[in-house]
Amino acid sequence: MTTAHNTTPQYPFTAVVGMDDLRLALLLNAVSPAVGGVLVRGEKGTAKSTAVRALSALMPAVDVVGGCRFACAPDAPDPGCPDGPHETGAVEERPTRMVELPVGASEDRLVGALDIERALSEGVKAFEPGLLADAHRGILYVDEVNLLHDHLVDLLLDAAAMGASYVEREGVSVRHAARFLLVGTMNPEEGELRPQLLDRFGLTVEVAASREPDERVTVVRRRLAYDADPAGFAADWAAEEDALRGRIAAARELLPRVTLGDAALRQIAATCAAFEVDGMRADIVMARTATALAAWAGRTDVLEEDVRQAALLALPHRRRRNPFDAPGLDEDKLDQTLEEFGADEGTGGDDDPEPDGPDGGPDGGGPDGGGPEGGGPEGGGQPPQDGGQEEAPLPPEAELPHQQEREAPQTPQASEKPEPESAPQGGAAGEKAAVGATEPFRTRRLDVPGLGEGADGRRSRARTAHGRTTGARRPQGALGKLHLAATVQAAAPHQRSRGRSGRGLVVRRDDLREAVREGREGNLVLFVVDASGSMAARKRMSAVKGAVLSLLLDAYQRRDKIGLITFRGTGAELALPPTSSVEAGAARLEQLPTGGRTPLSEGLLRAHEVLRVERMRDASRRPLLVVVTDGRATGGPEPVVRAARAARLLAGEGTASVVVDCEAGPVRLGLAGELARELQGTAITLDELRADSVSALVRTVQGNRKAA
Repeated sequence: MTTAHNTTPQYPFTAVVGMDDLRLALLLNAVSPAVGGVLVRGEKGTAKSTAVRALSALMPAVDVVGGCRFACAPDAPDPGCPDGPHETGAVEERPTRMVELPVGASEDRLVGALDIERALSEGVKAFEPGLLADAHRGILYVDEVNLLHDHLVDLLLDAAAMGASYVEREGVSVRHAARFLLVGTMNPEEGELRPQLLDRFGLTVEVAASREPDERVTVVRRRLAYDADPAGFAADWAAEEDALRGRIAAARELLPRVTLGDAALRQIAATCAAFEVDGMRADIVMARTATALAAWAGRTDVLEEDVRQAALLALPHRRRRNPFDAPGLDEDKLDQTLEEFGADEGTGGDDDPEPDGPDGGPDGGGPDGGGPEGGGPEGGGQPPQDGGQEEAPLPPEAELPHQQEREAPQTPQASEKPEPESAPQGGAAGEKAAVGATEPFRTRRLDVPGLGEGADGRRSRARTAHGRTTGARRPQGALGKLHLAATVQAAAPHQRSRGRSGRGLVVRRDDLREAVREGREGNLVLFVVDASGSMAARKRMSAVKGAVLSLLLDAYQRRDKIGLITFRGTGAELALPPTSSVEAGAARLEQLPTGGRTPLSEGLLRAHEVLRVERMRDASRRPLLVVVTDGRATGGPEPVVRAARAARLLAGEGTASVVVDCEAGPVRLGLAGELARELQGTAITLDELRADSVSALVRTVQGNRKAA
């Protein structure tokens, strides 16, 4: 756990360069935590974490009941607090905490843990609070939130939605308040959050490093100055920090008096409907955000510009229709919707509104409002102008223009244009231009045989912390999920010798048994795709790409890591090293050209090397090799013999594999089937790959056994 009160001063929030959207989103949540938190998406090194950590120093101090581990408010203590009931007594004032949730945290560390031994033997709810309790009435920061295990993310977001945390252990339960400002940061290159989890964050902003040399110079100078003398640097920005802290307090005080009129509410509803967002959470978040924007600007009425800004912050991540869609918003469509539903209602929709005051974004207080690792906003337009604030406007270099709409990558469609007869300029001889993929479809589940112990997922059977109970064992380390029946059975024969006299069961630590559970794991799915001339027919390659795209979607849904190897010409290329970002895989697939000979052995040998390295990195994540080919092998000496030898090398190491047979035409050679036998795997056709295909029989990928 990391809190804001440490010996080294945090980098000042007002010294953060650029990133207007990020700073505004954080400040709006500071004004109104009901907005629902912020998800910050951006490339590495863009000061995402620095800006979040700096916010804690601006938050007002909180009063807590003296001695309460759950930060109960003295004027309204939680009636269900495990440390309660609280009586009138000492009141402590403390800074707002910022608690960091590590990616590798356990469930007990997040929600807290019960002393099961005391609960069974004494009936006492001996509870050790977790990070959710520490973050109550503060900030909970999750760096790399997209890398958290699914069950931790579910617990985290459920607590954020309900304002409470529940710990259940074999009929013994503890509940405590857990209301906090939730902030997550992530690098999209490392994989996306599931759409339903994205929706639980109130606002989302995109950040990227500035490309302006002057702004980058400012970033470096400030960072170096802070590193050389943190205390002195913080002192230089103390006045700006105090001013911004006061503005947050003033906006909080004004917030209850802000009026959200029917006209503005109609614009919000119309905007959400126009962009076809799912559910009603977007409408509620937009309403709260627009209200907070008005309070931040010092107004008591919500204007059209507030609604527009709220849409730019609250809607982009809610418009994704599949995992390969990038967040984004059509600002022209947004303006048309606001104009259509605002003209008759008079919601501040003047042609050129000029509210009093300078730019309503968080004031930098310095020459350009900057930060340690500056970056320009990518997801939310400009902050609205505020009223009644006597602050110096940001200089031109800090006033970034409205975000231009980012063109979201579309699911590739089958190309209607004929392929060029010759290779593109700069391409290899015989190379043909990339073609689009057919529409993706729902695929069969391809399993790795046996029982693994990898990361939680949805593909292959594995021993996991969650799932159905299949047995019991002595705890290995800290007690996980208690197996109550097995514990009672172990303790029962010793009750007389232990002098049991009351109703309680005399339980010793040696009696405790934990549940053995079986669930599903995520695997490393390594695609080896034949891009040679034999696969280059336009319609055929479109179908192949559609199949691989479908498998990528399936890998996303099953929480797999994926890698992509292509082979053609004279060798094989690792087009995508193993990653959790299936979006990157889809992008590489879309750009894949075809042509040349078929070096099948090179593709298989490259797969062997990639899997060898990945086993050293993560031995518990079992691989699944998916070879997409017609089975032909050409190029080099004895290509067929070398391909068979490479396949046997993979089979000898127990690599589970499946060959997707792409051979077409009335006369088929069955080469893909022969390759599958050498791999000791399974061959399926493109048609059998479909989950709804009549010919899709239930099969298990054969890893260590030859096909019957």
